[in-house]
Amino acid sequence: MEILVIGTGAREHALVRALSRDPQVTGLHAAPGNPGIAAHARIHGVDPLDGAAVAALARSLGVDLVVVGPEAPLVAGVADAVREAGIAVFGPSREAARLEGSKAFAKEVMAAAGVPTAEPRVASTPEEAAAALDELGAPYVVKDDGLAAGKGVVVTTDYAEALAHAHACLAKLGARVVIEEYLDGPEVSLFCLSDGTTVVPLVPAQDFKRAHDDDRGPNTGGMGAYSPLPWAPPGLVEEVVTRVAQPTVDEMARRGTPFAGVLYVGLALTTRGTKVVEFNARFGDPETQVVLARLATPLAGVLHAAATGALADLPPLEWTDQAAVTVVVASEGYPGAVRGGDEITGIEDAEQVPGVHVLHAGTALQQNPAGDDDDALEGARLVSAGGRVLSVVGVGADLADARAAAYAGVERIELAGSHHRGDIARAVSLGPSA
Repeated sequence: MEILVIGTGAREHALVRALSRDPQVTGLHAAPGNPGIAAHARIHGVDPLDGAAVAALARSLGVDLVVVGPEAPLVAGVADAVREAGIAVFGPSREAARLEGSKAFAKEVMAAAGVPTAEPRVASTPEEAAAALDELGAPYVVKDDGLAAGKGVVVTTDYAEALAHAHACLAKLGARVVIEEYLDGPEVSLFCLSDGTTVVPLVPAQDFKRAHDDDRGPNTGGMGAYSPLPWAPPGLVEEVVTRVAQPTVDEMARRGTPFAGVLYVGLALTTRGTKVVEFNARFGDPETQVVLARLATPLAGVLHAAATGALADLPPLEWTDQAAVTVVVASEGYPGAVRGGDEITGIEDAEQVPGVHVLHAGTALQQNPAGDDDDALEGARLVSAGGRVLSVVGVGADLADARAAAYAGVERIELAGSHHRGDIARAVSLGPSA
């Protein structure tokens, strides 16, 4: 099977790494990829948001499957263009991807499907936003209705901060903002594969959104994750499939916009039961890095089954007994204005730690000015080129071993001004407050 993966981040690197270990995969391509992905796949300089260009590339390569990683290409309709070209694609259509592209739409679908979630208010003006904040009260949860790279949510007890974020969201032409009741309890991420009819869950993970230890600082796209969750209640996965994922997939099919791909279900285990915090229409980052590290079933056949309506024929997925922890190394300034162009060293040393592998996200190769075309790669330096630069993944017999491996790997990496959280999975032995 020849496969083309669309995207540039650590999530896509995790997908490519898993696919590269699948004996079914005879060829791997990525567009536009990154320097880490280039170690496993042939890189193509195609705009991931240009559906026609992606479809043309897939057709010219003769691939059997296209895997669309990030949310922006899905919302832009890239999967539609690939399907119209007659090529199997893992990723929902533009209409189905509205489950992530519009939080207001997602709430509408949840209501129609009877999915338990936070009580929402959708505001189109500052006055409506202020009224919603007054009605729902603190803690305030304010969400940009559109895509915001995981950083469009403010949770605060400060009314002025909440209102300011609502105003910032509404400053965009035609924008809306979603204001919700606060959900207490620990959060869980669960990926559910769908072919438009059948739902197959993966294993749960927990990620860490705040920039700094002890959940301080601004929201980010995610600073780390771990799996499994020993504190999760028995039957959680079955409950989420029955009460959340399957009803949502059924509702999308009823609307004539079947959801085929991965439905990311963000959950809160509240004192009033399990409730949905958000939907995403793709694999989450950094949770993908730990979930795929534990998957024993070859990935290519699973993704192809979801893309071709064959999930019901798939044997049960198999998982290792090992645990996985990932720690994100971020550039100076992240999640605000970041500094780029700093040299990254120590990745090979980090991967000498047993159980460690390093996934690239915001990296680039910077050619040595003295080099020429013939020795460009040999003379190139690996430099930072984004906010989240690397995901360092540790795999071990249990979470303590996996965590120790991940942080041992992080300590061997040098990136000037970088920062990472030191508490990923640290408190897991203490229970749900982890």
